[in-house]
Amino acid sequence: MSSIDRIILIVLDSVGVGELPDAFRYSDVGSNTLEHIFEQSGKDFVLENMGKLGLYNIVPSPYGYIPKEVVGCYGKMATLSPAKDTTAGHWEISGIVLDKPFPTYPDGFPKELIEEFEKQIGTSILGNCVASGTEIIKQLGQEHYDTGFPIVYTSADSVFQVAASEDSEKFGGLKRLYEICDIARKMLKGEHAVGRVIARPFIRQQDGTFKRTTNRKDYSLEPPQTTILDKIKDNDGNVIAIGKIKDIFNNRGIVTAYHTIGNPHGIQLTIDSIKNLDMEDDAIYFGSKKKSFDKQLIFTNLVDFDMLWGHRRNVGSYAQSLKFFDERLSEIISSMQEKDLLIITADHGCDPTYTKHTDHTREYVPLMVYGKTIKQNVNLGTRKSLADIAQTIADIFEIEPMKNGTSFKNEIFEK
Repeated sequence: MSSIDRIILIVLDSVGVGELPDAFRYSDVGSNTLEHIFEQSGKDFVLENMGKLGLYNIVPSPYGYIPKEVVGCYGKMATLSPAKDTTAGHWEISGIVLDKPFPTYPDGFPKELIEEFEKQIGTSILGNCVASGTEIIKQLGQEHYDTGFPIVYTSADSVFQVAASEDSEKFGGLKRLYEICDIARKMLKGEHAVGRVIARPFIRQQDGTFKRTTNRKDYSLEPPQTTILDKIKDNDGNVIAIGKIKDIFNNRGIVTAYHTIGNPHGIQLTIDSIKNLDMEDDAIYFGSKKKSFDKQLIFTNLVDFDMLWGHRRNVGSYAQSLKFFDERLSEIISSMQEKDLLIITADHGCDPTYTKHTDHTREYVPLMVYGKTIKQNVNLGTRKSLADIAQTIADIFEIEPMKNGTSFKNEIFEK
């Protein structure tokens, strides 16, 4: 019988575990983010703590490493939504399965859309192409400083990205960037309702090169259905959003949020939240400031795997980032209370070894579950949807069931 009153849900952004059956539709056949990182990192690269939670039961080590014990429940999950992006992945984790994909723009945005955007922001734009975020500022950064025009670009994902400098007087700085991204979000509706508008600020360094900053901001669509976050908050529970969670859900269903400046910061904020430390100075409130809740969800996104290492095809740094999380995982687990449950998963893949493109990859994602009161070493199998997480949380917290997903509560608790 469940006696859980707090759930810690951590999304390792882009840590996929093998191609989905429909990967051919996305040009992702052969992708496997974690397996390929294991292969290229060598036999001495071991994720010991995640191994104890069942990671190597999901993706076996190519070098034969087997953990001495497995104390977690484990499996993998498919994405039902016809997409492989951050918004679709997180929404499905929260209980929403999309019927159709968000629009994408492999040839750039339509002329009439760009002209309307330029009219509304009162200036011309640069770019309007599919590009890597780091490459586009190499190509157009100086022209941006010369003209003050923002850089608009997209990718294989459903995103309208705007890159601009924080330190250019001609452009107007970070506030101006956020303002025009807000304009874009309000404009991009209907057939052009992209999953995210993303503000991509950068600076010019002393050597004349350009570097992106940590002041990125995502502007997502409003979730079209009730999420597990909404249900918890509506039932007087606490939802703590760490990292870009608040942006992905457009601030909805959230009580307290914390901005992060990278994985180490996000991990530390997660640990501090588990320990109930006073973090009020860094908090953004969307609800009650009371200290005690009957039910609580700590929802963390660790974006560096995807943003810094997956898209840039940096296998070594991706591996080291996984190693860092694995080392800190021991503190996460030791900080947990008797009535806590930990769920670790991902939202999609981004195989850093993949050569056909530099975008997300259509993969299964891992599912690792741990708690002091649940069963150990249980194979949860291959789940049909990421929405199984939302349904399980609803089941554990004894609130109204979600529209989508199948609960695995009875598989991890003694009857």
